[in-house]
Order: sequence, then C-alpha cells, then structure tokens
Amino acid sequence: MAFYLGMDAGGSRTRVAVSEDGRELARAEGESIKTLRIAEGDAEARLGAEVRFGALIEELGSKAGVDLRYVERSSVGLSGASVPAVREFVDLVLSRRVGGTIEIVGDQVIALDAAFPGGDGILVIAGTGSNVGGRFGDTLFGAGGWGPMLGDEGSGYWIGHEALRSATKARDRGEAPLVLTEAMRVWNVESIGDLIAVAHRPGTSFAALSQVVVACADRGDAVAIDVLRRAGEELAAQVVTVYRKMQAAGFAASECGVAYTGSVLGKIDRVRESFNAAVLRQIPGARFVEGEIDAVVGALWRAAHPRK
Repeated sequence: MAFYLGMDAGGSRTRVAVSEDGRELARAEGESIKTLRIAEGDAEARLGAEVRFGALIEELGSKAGVDLRYVERSSVGLSGASVPAVREFVDLVLSRRVGGTIEIVGDQVIALDAAFPGGDGILVIAGTGSNVGGRFGDTLFGAGGWGPMLGDEGSGYWIGHEALRSATKARDRGEAPLVLTEAMRVWNVESIGDLIAVAHRPGTSFAALSQVVVACADRGDAVAIDVLRRAGEELAAQVVTVYRKMQAAGFAASECGVAYTGSVLGKIDRVRESFNAAVLRQIPGARFVEGEIDAVVGALWRAAHPRK
C-alpha cells in the first residue's frame, strides 16, 4: 500500500489530491499560491499564507481519511516554480504536514504528464495567463509565459485587455462596439473617463472580462469575434514555435500530440476552433488530445513514477 500526493498550484487556484496505488482517494481546492502574498519581509502575510495553505492540506487528509505523514512521494506542479521564495514556501508547508519526498516542477510538466504520461507532446496552458510547453525525450521546450506585461498572448487576461484596446480604437473610428458598453456595465462605471481610471488601477482583473467578450461575440460584436479569433491564433503560434524547437532537437515523428488545459481553450469554443485550424495549417501532423487535460492526474502519475 502506497500513498501519493499530487498538486497543481496554478495562477488561479491550487488543487491537490491523494491516491493509493493508482486510485485517487480525495481532492481539495483552494486559492492560488501566487495570491498568498508570501513575499520575504512580510512575516505576517507569510504566516497567514502558511495557515491557509496548511488548512488545504489538512482538508485533503480529512477527506481521504489518510494520515498524510504516510505519503511516499509528492509531486507539485507550480506556476512560478523558477522563483526560489515560492518553491521554498511550498516545500516548507508540505514537509511539515506530508511524509516522503517532495518534487517541485513547473506546472507545464505535470500537465504534460497528464496528457502524455512520460512521453512526447505539446501542452498549451491558457487560463488567466498562458504558456506552451513541449517535451521530446528528457528535454523540455517552451514558449510564452512572460506574464501579462510582456506576453500571455491568448490568455484570459490578454482577451480582456485586447478587447478593450480594440474597442477603444473602434470608438475612435466612430463605431460603438458592444464590448465597450458591456465592460462599462461590468465595471459599474458610467463614463469613458471612469473606465480609463479602472483600467489603469493596479490589480484590475482584465481576465474577468473574457466572459464578457465571449457573450458579446455571441451577440455578433465584430470586435469581440475578432479578438477571440486572434487569441486562438496567438496560442497556435506559440505551439508552432515549440514544435520547431523540438524538430531542431531531432523530433521527427509523423504525428505530434497537442493538448491543452485552462479555461480559455477548455470553455471558449471560438478560441479553440481558431486555435485548432491555425495549428493544422502549420503542423499537418498535429493530433489533438480530446478534452481539457487534468493536471492533477499528471501530478499523481509523476509522484507514482519517480525519475531515475
């Protein structure tokens, strides 16, 4: 009897599960580790973050009816895994509550394992942010993941932000895009000046506008339709970039698996259709994994199959 813990600590939420010999026992979900304000020097915030994160782990153990000190291995897919303070925080909280060894990798790694357990393929993560990861043999290849100020093309943030950018340009041309009116309604502002103020306010969630854009596209708004089409094409362009890197490293299979996770491709049909078409135009041998993959499953698989 062996217990394993898998965690998907993404930019929007943290999901964690425990399994016994390949059978998932329970899951728990909480806020994103990124939002826990674990900055060094803010001792009070760090303590509060540890309490909340620890409570999530304890909830998992309670649901599973398992003493997590008997976990053999844990695998964590972490958004922001390259930041030492974040990695150290996760390792500290888990090691105090969970037994066994702990592996912390990028969130794209566990997502790849969910889609292609230990195998080659390309994975698109498109939720609040976006990035694309590919794997050929033991080597990982990436594109995107530069954050909202430098990239995140095709993400929920990008869709909301780009829709407003396009809508304001349309207004300058004398048009009246529905997406602009609806954004004002959602943000509860009555003037363009107020909208500008909210848009420039630190912490404004442009990703929350992505569903507004979808609704406007369904009502025929040209700006919204165009933005969703371009979102799919932007994500496809990153897939092609990763595919070319894999080819340069020797990948020569006639087919290449392409999978996705995140709400953008998982829930927005217009983006997914644009994405699929754009990928196939440049990678005729692309084989799409049906449905959104579950990164937690990949984390559990990885925990149960340690690398030598």
